[in-house]
Amino acid sequence: MKVSDFNYNLPQELIAQVPIKERDMSRLMVLDKKNETIEHKVFKDILDYLNKGDCLVINNTKVIPARLYGKKETGANVELLLLKRIEGDYWEVMVRPGRKLLKGAKIIFGDGILEAEIIEVLYNGNRKVLFKYEGIFNEILDKIGLMPLPPYIKESLKEKNRYQTVYAKYLGSAAAPTAGLHFTDELLQKIKEKGVEIANVTLHVGIGTFRPVKVENIEEHSMHSEHFYIKKEDVEKINKTKNNGGRIIAVGTTSCRVLESIADENGQVKEFEGDTSIFIYPGYKFKCIDALITNFHLPESTLIMLVSAFSNKEFIMKAYNEAIKEKYRFFSFGDAMFIH
Repeated sequence: MKVSDFNYNLPQELIAQVPIKERDMSRLMVLDKKNETIEHKVFKDILDYLNKGDCLVINNTKVIPARLYGKKETGANVELLLLKRIEGDYWEVMVRPGRKLLKGAKIIFGDGILEAEIIEVLYNGNRKVLFKYEGIFNEILDKIGLMPLPPYIKESLKEKNRYQTVYAKYLGSAAAPTAGLHFTDELLQKIKEKGVEIANVTLHVGIGTFRPVKVENIEEHSMHSEHFYIKKEDVEKINKTKNNGGRIIAVGTTSCRVLESIADENGQVKEFEGDTSIFIYPGYKFKCIDALITNFHLPESTLIMLVSAFSNKEFIMKAYNEAIKEKYRFFSFGDAMFIH
């Protein structure tokens, strides 16, 4: 299967640059897999498509303000993007410009409240750095760090919390699980009142989520790895729903990847912490999820491949072309799709 099979032409003006004013007023395209029908709704209408006894699985990771601008001791400007904590105050980071940032180089941020030393140049061009500071690291990040918005968003973000879900809890992501951005506290309350269970997973989204597929045949692509965990109480909610004949509805490709990474052949999951590099593309047999809430993804991305696997490629491409015709908003701050 070729990467080019997942291409489509998107007018630039349909790439959402800012979040919509009210989270749950984004548009919602509803796809019925079996009958291949398409409906156009508003996101808060998702309530009409959820049934008592279903289980909604959300990813409660929180985005860290991971983009830092600093200066070398020479005065040259440097940009760092935090990718993942290795241990303690040691982090893997992307640096720009990278050529001259070699082992031993020091970078100063925010008038000296944070300092980074390059410990090692890693095999992939990233750096291992040691941060030095006084106080609490996350509070310093909150003060001087910026949200690591995707490269296709050119506008600056006025409110940091709009690149977080309302249920974001555990810091660790370099990008938001964007399907969850449409939910409000009020909508989640109504969903619970309808008798729908809400279970959590935590997957820290890596920057690899934006990396293009560079091979022609998708089977040859190596997926980036992301850290996740799921707690016992959430495992119990999911398994109970499965046993009672309810549907498991993944909010976003991240929740989907966690569940499919740990499910057995009967769709049962277990308490687990680890890394997943699962790559889901057409031909994959889903074990756990029954429905998916997701955004509109980049052409030729691993995410559009996952969505195509959950339905079928031709129907998904038809839906994307209809979304373009109907002027839906695309990508992180864009509109949503519900596939059932």
